[in-house]
Amino acid sequence: MKILKLASLSLIAGAAAMGAAFNGTGLVSGAYAQETVTLNQVLDAIRRERTEVSAENREREQRFLAQRNQQQAELTRVRNQVIAAEAESTRLEGVMETNQGTIDELDAELASKQGEFQELFGAARSAAADLNAQVERSLISTQYPGRGETLTELAQTEKLPSEDQLRDLWDVMVQQIAEQGDVDSYNAQVVLANGEASEAQVTRIGPFVAFSDGKYLTYDAGNLKFLARQPPGDVTAAASRVANASGDGFVRGAIDPSLGTLLGLIVESPTITERIDQGRFIGKVIIGAALFGILLGVYKWVTLTMTAGAVRGQVRRKKPSKSNPLGRVMLAYENTQSNDVETVALKLDDAILKEVPKLESGLNLIKVLAATAPLLGLLGTVIGMINTFQAITLFGTGDPQIMAGGISEALVTTVLGLIAAIPLLLLHAFASGASKRVSQILEEQAAGIIAEHAESGRA
Repeated sequence: MKILKLASLSLIAGAAAMGAAFNGTGLVSGAYAQETVTLNQVLDAIRRERTEVSAENREREQRFLAQRNQQQAELTRVRNQVIAAEAESTRLEGVMETNQGTIDELDAELASKQGEFQELFGAARSAAADLNAQVERSLISTQYPGRGETLTELAQTEKLPSEDQLRDLWDVMVQQIAEQGDVDSYNAQVVLANGEASEAQVTRIGPFVAFSDGKYLTYDAGNLKFLARQPPGDVTAAASRVANASGDGFVRGAIDPSLGTLLGLIVESPTITERIDQGRFIGKVIIGAALFGILLGVYKWVTLTMTAGAVRGQVRRKKPSKSNPLGRVMLAYENTQSNDVETVALKLDDAILKEVPKLESGLNLIKVLAATAPLLGLLGTVIGMINTFQAITLFGTGDPQIMAGGISEALVTTVLGLIAAIPLLLLHAFASGASKRVSQILEEQAAGIIAEHAESGRA
């Protein structure tokens, strides 16, 4: 700002000089002459400006020196505080070393006075810690909550256990042993599926299983929860029998000897629908082909069996009927106009040939489906292994669950292919056998008709 002011004054001075020069030549009007400034006035303005700037600079310099003195004083004060803090730290370290020495002496004195009791109480603390870990995950604690508080205090104490603590340890240990053989019903808080806790009657078989309303419970993080997926119906029925039992006698029930591990595996084990979903598209194609082939095979087997029964009934009747193949063959013989044995044989062969395609229709499709199902399973196996190796390439072999999807697809499609092929092959064998039996009866009856025709002398 000061430089700009000086520049403006210089410009004013230059303008004034130019104005004076033009007035001297008579080229400037009277209005410009009135606005001119003399050089003395410009010089006075410059001097005043210089004086003001010098005063302001001196003020700023004095202020800077004052602040520098204040900062130096603050720095000196902080340094003094650091020195005092270091001295205090040195003093406290000395006190700590002295106290540590005193503590070591007291510990040695305590150890010498405790003697053999030290090992005894160490064993008690160890037993309390082990028992507390067992109590925390035991179903018995749902009936007797808060048992582990004394055990936790005893396991973590640095002092000699008191007589009451030792008695509590003994009582909890005996209670845990006694309750392992009891079946009790009591009210407890059960966490529902929506996350809310509700009081319900719980039946417990020792530390093995607990159930409410015929549904099994799991004990997790101090809470009783219903299993996300219940065991099969016979197991849940056993739980209901135990819960509703009254009086003396024995009731057959089910327990989990692994204390919850087996029940947890039930939740993780997939259902049939989930197994099928693991086969993905190939698995669904195999199931569709199997269902279609089985329906077709059953239909052909039933119809051919009925046709065979109708043909056997026609054998016992002399009057032909159009409702069965043998009757239609006999009608073809009766409609033959020629008495030549060869002509009659050709007519009967033609009639039989017309019946055979009807009998064998659909059997080849069943056979093709039976042969295709294992090939589709093999295709799914290859695709699943490709997905598995791709997962290994991307993520490595550190996590087996990453490879589980591809392996499941490979194995499930193989199983589905075999499951589909076996009944299809059996149905094809049964239906094909029924068709061959009907064809054999037709050929036998046609041969008998030709023989009878030849013996009758109509040739």
